[in-house]
Amino acid sequence: MNKQLSVIGVPMDLGQMRRGVDMGPSAIRYAGMIERLSQLKYDIEDLGDIEITRPAQEANPKQDNLRNLNEIAEGTERLAEKVDQVVEGGRFPLVLGGDHSIAMGTLAGVAKHYDNLGVIWYDAHGDLNTGDSSPSGNIHGMPLAVSLGVGHEKLTNIYGYEPKIKPENVIIIGARSLDEGERVLIKEKGIKVYTMHEVDRMGMTKVMEEAVDYLKDRTDGVHLSLDLDGLDPNEAPGVGTPVLGGLSYRESHLAMEMLFQSEMITSAEFVEVNPILDEKNKTATLAVGLMGSLFGESLK
Repeated sequence: MNKQLSVIGVPMDLGQMRRGVDMGPSAIRYAGMIERLSQLKYDIEDLGDIEITRPAQEANPKQDNLRNLNEIAEGTERLAEKVDQVVEGGRFPLVLGGDHSIAMGTLAGVAKHYDNLGVIWYDAHGDLNTGDSSPSGNIHGMPLAVSLGVGHEKLTNIYGYEPKIKPENVIIIGARSLDEGERVLIKEKGIKVYTMHEVDRMGMTKVMEEAVDYLKDRTDGVHLSLDLDGLDPNEAPGVGTPVLGGLSYRESHLAMEMLFQSEMITSAEFVEVNPILDEKNKTATLAVGLMGSLFGESLK
């Protein structure tokens, strides 16, 4: 793992309807992220937060069934530029959300540095909707589709190129809530998905072994996009779109430990922490614990 980390906060809450997730980066920092990773001997620079422009009116305006399209496109473009600079400087970008729409910017900044960037999408949802398929018009349900080049051109062309990633280089882990349009896209693109059924049947060790084996020879870098709603809401209550029956605390730590051991993760983001919906910052604290495991924390 690259021992030089650059932390970027993205206080974005425009990709969904429940306020508070814009405070996620602050909640994660408050939970002791910098101190925890510093103990692991990482060189950490905190680059602060990306500026997010709010709509002129708090009306969540829709364009082509895309809520807050212009503001999200602008914010993710700024993020892409910052992430690009971090990778160019030889450092590991660690991005803190914010809602999951920010992944469009993270991937736009990272993917230009790789020919075959792999993506592990650790999430209850597929985030493979488009304006045509989305029941809500919330863009936080679209970033994976957008990064594959599917969706509104204002989003697919963030940072001036598309697609950012290839479907055969993507693995979704923990899915348990997929809309019909997402199911169709998964089949059309041949995206590898480990739903909670597979996790329960195979066990997390086997799932992660297969995921690592699948990506290690076909990719030249791997991005981890971890949505805290991938975990069960009993473990991570501070999320905007909780889905029962999720991944456990122990399973998730094991997954992060195995990713550290794989030495394949080259960038990461942790998203959808909403302190307004949380219990005593429990979800942000959990996120920091998972970061500890991802970056090599162990009992030995």
